[in-house]
Amino acid sequence: MVLILSQSLMAHARGAPESFADLAERVSPAVVNITTSTTVAGRTGPQGIVPEGSPFEDFFREFQDRNRNGNGDSAPRRSSALGSGFVISEDGYIVTNNHVIEGADEIMIEFFEGFDLPATLVGTDPNTDIAVLKVEADNPLKFVSFGNSDEARVGDWVMAMGNPLGQGFSVSAGIVSARNRALSGTYDDYIQTDAAINRGNSGGPLFNMDGDVIGVNTAILSPNGGSIGIGFSMASNVVTRVVDQLKEFGETRRGWLGVRIQDVTDDVAEALALAEAKGALVSDVPEGPAMDGGMKAGDVILSFDGVDVQDTRQLVRTVANTPVGKTVRVVVNRDGETQTLKITLGRREEAETAIPASAEGPGAEPQEVETMGLTLAPLTDEMRDELSVPAGTDGLAVTAVDEASQAFEKGLRAGDVITEAGQSTVRTVAELQDRIDEAKEEGRKSILLLVRRAGDPRFVALGLDEG
Repeated sequence: MVLILSQSLMAHARGAPESFADLAERVSPAVVNITTSTTVAGRTGPQGIVPEGSPFEDFFREFQDRNRNGNGDSAPRRSSALGSGFVISEDGYIVTNNHVIEGADEIMIEFFEGFDLPATLVGTDPNTDIAVLKVEADNPLKFVSFGNSDEARVGDWVMAMGNPLGQGFSVSAGIVSARNRALSGTYDDYIQTDAAINRGNSGGPLFNMDGDVIGVNTAILSPNGGSIGIGFSMASNVVTRVVDQLKEFGETRRGWLGVRIQDVTDDVAEALALAEAKGALVSDVPEGPAMDGGMKAGDVILSFDGVDVQDTRQLVRTVANTPVGKTVRVVVNRDGETQTLKITLGRREEAETAIPASAEGPGAEPQEVETMGLTLAPLTDEMRDELSVPAGTDGLAVTAVDEASQAFEKGLRAGDVITEAGQSTVRTVAELQDRIDEAKEEGRKSILLLVRRAGDPRFVALGLDEG
């Protein structure tokens, strides 16, 4: 019996491919290297490069004097960054990561065959870190198609392509290590893989063995900045919806229910006499679609538009993927009885920008705040010049780091700039705190920050127990 079972298991297992060469040769022409160029404003004085009074101070001042313009300021310089992407249509649409091209003045695409083309930005979605570019070519371009990421199984072979560490076109292979990973973004659905992903791979494709793109390589977890076999690719079934909207509208248009929610824990389920600890508990109903539809704080959302709700994360993603303006049936448990509400969804992007002016008015924003071992301050024009941050970039400047904190251990230092938290742009301390509160409400133990140092972006996940 044991022998028969073992033979049966072996018969269903798929062996390692003999080679990835045929697949790599077939899809390589659609994978591109991306170079961005940004103008960085000049600076005056040593600006903290060396301590005041240091014997090297005169050397640095002399070096900067040789590079000043006639006004006494250092001349503006160009800053470059590298990333990856892939062509999705013969007429030149290209997908990459938002953080690869964010703030760029110029975007140049290098193709596998050896030619370069300038690209224009079609649209971006910081929430999923996806951007769509467009190039104009004389001839139809080689392209790849998206596959169904939901069909990817843990253990399946995958292949990553891109421009790691600026070394040019490169291939790495591995397996799907885990599915449905969440780092800290609201719409996260990452495929975890041990295929080597390094800086510069961002925006490149993750292929299945049929040559379909099932993920966009986005982030790594690493104590040293290099690949240790824990890479994350945003699942294609999330990306395709974003790409379609960016191509059609130049922006995303997600459904919005208008509630604050939290997971139903075992003790909450017991207190509410629910048969199972699932669904989404409504903690607040501000003015919006849900209030108009009759929803109340204390309701437990059991079903949304015919889909059973397992937890808050699933509900948020389901609502976001539902068309704006659609009237849906929402089944809730209220006082031990089920009720069906009809709610017409609004648009999340409009709701997020509808912040009362008084909340962001003069005097409302503290000059500095301490959280997660970091001392943070809103980025000013003076800080942008001092930190070589491109004009127009918004975020929070790190002014100090507690050396006993996790942030210090993970390499954050004074002078870094945080531009995103939970894959949403943060311009103020209040916005950062909102992202932290949202992560805590969703039961997350960490939040993903996009940190820039001298224009070079990287993701850092920090534990929320220090905030």
